[in-house]
This record gives sequence, structure tokens and C-alpha cells, in this order.
Amino acid sequence: MLKDRGVDVIFGIPGVHNQEMYRGIEEAGITHVLARHEQGGGFMADGYARATGRPGVAYVITGPGVCNIMTPMGQAYSDSVSVLVLSSCLDETAARRGQLHQMKDQEIAAGTVCDWSETALSANAAYALIDRALVEFETKRPRSKHIQVPIAQLEAQAPAADLVKTSKRPRPAPHADDVAEVAAMLAAAKKPMIVFGGGAAQASDAAREVLRKSGAASVTSYAGRGVVGPDAPLHFGACLARADSAAVMGEADLVLAVGTELVEVDLWRAHLGHTAPMIRVDLDPEVLCDPQGASFAILADANAFLSALSNVLPESGESSDWTAEQVAAARARWRAETDAERPGIVPICDALRAAVPADTMIYSDMTQFAYVAKEVWDMDRPGHWHHPYGFGTLGYATPAAIGGAVARRGQPTMAIIGDYGFHYTMQELGVAVELGLSLPIILWDNGKLKEIEDSMVGAQIAPNAVIAQNPDFVKLAKAFGARAVAPGSLDEMQSAVSAAFDADGPTLIYLTPALTA
Repeated sequence: MLKDRGVDVIFGIPGVHNQEMYRGIEEAGITHVLARHEQGGGFMADGYARATGRPGVAYVITGPGVCNIMTPMGQAYSDSVSVLVLSSCLDETAARRGQLHQMKDQEIAAGTVCDWSETALSANAAYALIDRALVEFETKRPRSKHIQVPIAQLEAQAPAADLVKTSKRPRPAPHADDVAEVAAMLAAAKKPMIVFGGGAAQASDAAREVLRKSGAASVTSYAGRGVVGPDAPLHFGACLARADSAAVMGEADLVLAVGTELVEVDLWRAHLGHTAPMIRVDLDPEVLCDPQGASFAILADANAFLSALSNVLPESGESSDWTAEQVAAARARWRAETDAERPGIVPICDALRAAVPADTMIYSDMTQFAYVAKEVWDMDRPGHWHHPYGFGTLGYATPAAIGGAVARRGQPTMAIIGDYGFHYTMQELGVAVELGLSLPIILWDNGKLKEIEDSMVGAQIAPNAVIAQNPDFVKLAKAFGARAVAPGSLDEMQSAVSAAFDADGPTLIYLTPALTA
């Protein structure tokens, strides 16, 4: 059934409870990637889904397997990623205790971190729930889902699932009258501002055409980087986390926010900062009713909306009251602030960016290196930088990049991770070696939980529990069978990165603050 519906890779770990899910997997023509830990398998499915736009599927066992993958499920839920977790479960729990892998209520536990969690009590129920998940991934805001099947059902005889009926399942399209009204509002505005989020990633061409015709200035969320090209003169960049971006928003006489939540992890403040009317376009009704106070809410797919808007906007022939000089000055100021807050990282980001191929897909982790890079590394295309934005999980980058590299064989993929985050999922390096993935892994080692130390100092707390004994990461990577280098200069780093993309396996590139000291 899964193969018939387009699934070609499954990430997971077999066990005695879910082994029946593996019967016939090779005959179906599906590749199984053996993770070293269910958390890693979940992140791989996440990375695969972000790279392909198709669901990432993971198999796990009852109990601890489900618990271990709940963190990736939570990450996929918060970042709108299509991850489907299929697990085994016990046949009876209320009247029988002491069973292997027993939980009090596995379905409800999983349901706390995903869109929905359901139990299939028959083969046909399992088929129906899988189809429901796949249809919702296409038509609604994509979020992780969990389906569990009792062991006795997995072991039973079952009818084959119906063949899929191929049909286009479009997401909600905007009404023509709404699009025309937005076009008129943009045409009348003197200083319009458009905010693009990750939901607009598939409509970059239309977004750029809207900006050209309207003369609007623009910003993106971190997830929306690349929707607008770095050479756009009125593009402020991914600046929403900068405190005085609120003042810039306050200058606008109209704000159009497309495919973006504008929540804490976007803004790091309660309010965007606008006083002008706001038009909000999103797939999620909850977003349209949030405290940002949209005066005109449109429930629609961001891509369909931008395409329709670009078609009806007139050629204005006039520039807005925003100026390229104003934008350039703000961007220079914010870049300097970023460099001052976390010294020494900006030059490394610049050198690294110059060394990677243009179409590289990057997966980053919760590390200061990534926090800086997200602000100063302009992307020329959307959907090519993935980060654990909402849930903020450590250990994401390495396994997620493995999932992305599996999906993008022959295309460049790279991971950026900190020393502490690497500890969480370092065992998945063995998967990259096993699969022969040409994967550069940039390991930033500042010897501590530096972001937490800085936060403690800022809160006048004596730093505690922020330093851990690190191994020799280069030797550790080599023990896994990977390549590993510790460049002593930016030039050496660039050479190492170029070589890593051409290698026949993963390469750990070990960087420390001494690189620019």
C-alpha cells in the first residue's frame, strides 16, 4: 500500500513487536534506512520530507520506540513537516500488566506531540488512517501524525489495500474578489511591507513578481529565507528577531503577511510592531485569529494566493516611499549587531557560504553558529535551509541531513551542528558511513553550552552545568569510518568543504573559535 502511494524510503528500527511491518518490504521495492536510535530515525524522516516535499515515514516499536521518536514528532508538528510514524502497540493494557514495552496509554502519549494519534484495530482501518494522513498532508497544514497497530493485527492475515486513485488534491484557493481587494490595497499604499514565511516557499517566482509590481519592501521569517532573492533592493532580510525591526514595521502603511505564523520563535517579542492594517494569508485558521490582529484574513494556500495576486497586480510604474539606502543601512546595522553579540562567527559564515555549491541544502542545529548564520547568510532560493525552529531540539541536524542526503543523491547536502548537539545523535554518523553519503558535517565546538552560559550571565546567575567533557571529535568520527579534518584557517576550511562534497562518505569538519582568533 505504501509503495503504491509513493513511499520509497522508510526510516526506522525493527523489533520483535513491529517485525511484521517488515514482511515484504523489499519485495515492495521500498528502501529501509536503519537508524541507530528512534530519535535519529524520526529526524531522518523529517529531513527527507523537507527535502522532497513528500511524507517522511518511520517505523518504530511499542513503548520506548514511540517515546524516543516523540521528540522528532514534536519538531515536525511545530515546523509543519509531513512525518508519518507507524508503530506497533500492545493488544491489551488495562487488564494485563508487566508486558514488554508496556505504557499506560501510548496513543494519548504520542498524541501530545503530533496532529493526531490513532489506533487501527483492523487492516482496513490501518489503510484508511494512512490514506487520511496522506490526504491531509496534501490539503491541510502538514504536521506529524501517528498510527499504531496491535501486534495481533500485524500478525493476522489481511486483504490487500485498494489501489490509489490518482487525483489532484489542491489546498484552499483564494477567492478572486479577495485577491482583487488585496491588489487594490497594495496599489494604494505608499509604504507597503510584505512578510513571507516558510509557507510561501513554493511560490518564490510569484512572490518576487508581486514585489516588483507593487514596489513593496519585504522581510522573511527564518523559514522563509530565499523566497526573496538577496539582490532585491527593498528586502530587509530575515530580520524579525532584531528588536528595532519593530520600528521598521511601524513605518509601513500596509502589512501583508503570507504563510507565516509570526510567533515567539519568529519575533522574540509579542507583536510584529505594525500599526497599519494587516492582511493575513494562511492555511491555518488559528494563525488568522492570533494576537497580531489581522484586519483582513484570507484562508488560502500561500502559493495559490501569491500566484493569483501576481497575475492581477497592475504594473505600477512608481516606486514606493521605501528606499534602497534605508534598507541597506538597516541591514548593515543588524549585521554588525549580530557580529558583536556572538563575535568571530560572521567571517566563518561568509567563508563557508563562498565554499558551498549554490544548490546546497543545509540542515542546522541549535547552536550559536546557526543562530548567526540564519541572520547573515542570504539564501538565493527557498526551502534549502532547514532548522528545528519551533520545538528547538538539540541533535536535529546530523540525522535530518542524512534524511535529506538520502532524498538528494547526487545533490549537495550539508549539516551544521554544535558540540553539545552532536552528542545527542552522534551515533547516526554510522548511518551516513554505511550509506556512503557525501555529507559535510560542520561541527562548531566552543567547548560549552555558550548560549546558555550567556543567558545565565545576562540573568545574573553564576554559570553552572554549561561545560561538559568533549571527546576528540576528529578521532571519534574516524572511529565510525568517516573522514574528519580540523582546518587551521578559513582557506583550509573552504578546501575541506569542497573535498567533502566530492567524497564517497561523510566528512566531519571540526571548527572552533580559534579559527578567527
